[in-house]
Amino acid sequence: MIEKNNTMDQFTLDIIKDSLYAIGEEMFIAVARSSKSPVIYETLDFASALTDAKGNLLTQGNGVTGFIGLLSSIVKATINKFGIRNNILPGDVFIINDPYIGGGSHLSDVGIVTPIFYQNELVAFSANKAHWTEVGGKDPGSWGVDTNSIFQEGLQFPCVKLFEQGKINESVMDIIRGNVRYPDLSIGDLWAQIAGNRTGEKRFVELCDKYGKTLVMMSIERLLKSSEILSIKEIQKLPKGDYYAEDFIDDDGVGHGPFLIKVKVTVTEDSFICDFTGSHPQVPGPINSTYYATVGAVRTMFLAATNPSQDINDGVFKPLKVIAEEGSIFNAQRPAPISTYWESMSFASDLIWKALAPILPDRLTAGHLVSVCGFNMSGIHPDTGEPYLNVAPNQGGWGAGEGMDGQNAQFCIGDGETYNIPAEVLETRYGFIVESYSLLADGMGKGEYRGGSGVVKRYRYLNDENYFTGTFGRNKFLPWGMNDGGGGSGNRFRIIKKDGTIDGPFGKYPRYPLREGDCLEMIMGTGGGYGHPYKRPIDKVLMDYKNEFISLAQAETDYGVIINPDDGAFIALTKEREAFGAANQ
Repeated sequence: MIEKNNTMDQFTLDIIKDSLYAIGEEMFIAVARSSKSPVIYETLDFASALTDAKGNLLTQGNGVTGFIGLLSSIVKATINKFGIRNNILPGDVFIINDPYIGGGSHLSDVGIVTPIFYQNELVAFSANKAHWTEVGGKDPGSWGVDTNSIFQEGLQFPCVKLFEQGKINESVMDIIRGNVRYPDLSIGDLWAQIAGNRTGEKRFVELCDKYGKTLVMMSIERLLKSSEILSIKEIQKLPKGDYYAEDFIDDDGVGHGPFLIKVKVTVTEDSFICDFTGSHPQVPGPINSTYYATVGAVRTMFLAATNPSQDINDGVFKPLKVIAEEGSIFNAQRPAPISTYWESMSFASDLIWKALAPILPDRLTAGHLVSVCGFNMSGIHPDTGEPYLNVAPNQGGWGAGEGMDGQNAQFCIGDGETYNIPAEVLETRYGFIVESYSLLADGMGKGEYRGGSGVVKRYRYLNDENYFTGTFGRNKFLPWGMNDGGGGSGNRFRIIKKDGTIDGPFGKYPRYPLREGDCLEMIMGTGGGYGHPYKRPIDKVLMDYKNEFISLAQAETDYGVIINPDDGAFIALTKEREAFGAANQ
């Protein structure tokens, strides 16, 4: 043990702080390497964290940005329920996914909380949240676009003990096995989460053994306070004032919409306030977001506007305040359906983005695809005869910004640093053919800097008995451009039947039957453009044409550049572009 007379050594405190960050990353790796579901070990749809004994976030290993802040809320929910009765004991493990008491997102995102004791004193918690492929409910994959109550969406764990003083609660395990369609996947992912938390517990105890509990606690206090100070310093660099944005969410999947949403962002010397008052009330379909999920969305944009590279903890977010009316689409109340919550949560991020982009052009771009474009597919594997279930997000185009074209084929802001499931894994595990996987070249959002390209995926089915559920937001109200840049294109999917007939396009559809020879085509939209398109250099327009991002007609009508169709060479500028250039010299 290094601790001597409780002396505060700044270097040692920094080493302890960095050790806490390393523990969060090791927990994350432990879950990824031991999970059973591709949506976890390939896509990384989960997060791991350490908190202090009060539930304050200390460090987080993150896959999806939508989970930023949701791990401290599940720990605090555990403390609120069991801590007041002194019923948090060594060897306990808690399971929680109730989105209304701190679970935050939807029932498929299951949280595991493990208290950490040192010399019989509660000193911290390890926690994680991971997307289970199945938690039961009326739809395979446990989310659908036509649920009307949370009771249709799967098992609810209202923060219960999975382990009690080291002994597993077999009754809870039996309930899981008896209610999910793929118990091997769900139980396997549960054990991966337990392993991740135990990794965090082990490393934290080792840290206390090495440096002494007092120094570790001092480092934690210093970490939270210094992070708060750094956040305030970053806020002070921002232009002060009130900033507004409005938009529409397309629909709720059950025939209602569009829905007006709005935000006021207030930046002062020491606070950052996001007020969603006036946004649409919660809706009958499952796109509602709970308050906790909305907070996660706001935290993502707070980091983007202040210091994106900062390691996250609850000190970072101390100056942040989120206001959302109870019963609104951003603060839905039980028993509102929330299984596709990302269709409003991501819009909460996008609203703040839209409000602040004009004053932070060096950090925030034009609009992007926004939607997770989530889908689940179920069926029978044509080779093995075994049932399968595939749950995954999709990539699309991001918006252009000051001095840069938009990024191609990226996941939306709510998904963050997640990954695509490789075609080889898809074909092996699920038995369909990935027929094509290409960039969407529809012109993108026109501008001096053009929007990023979306993605087109085609899956061909080799047998009957397959079903597809998709929720592709931003299919009517499109990504926005900036500074005279054009808007992007929308997200949609369609079915190309074996006989060549086409059904669609759709934005949302539950359980579409896919037969042998049918082709599912998913089209993820493009990002908005930045700046007037007549300012785009001629050589870039020519290169866009040669790379087949734009057509001859688009080069002429959108960019004012006439191109020789035979060799792709420049011929002339249109009269409109010449007049624009003369007027803006």
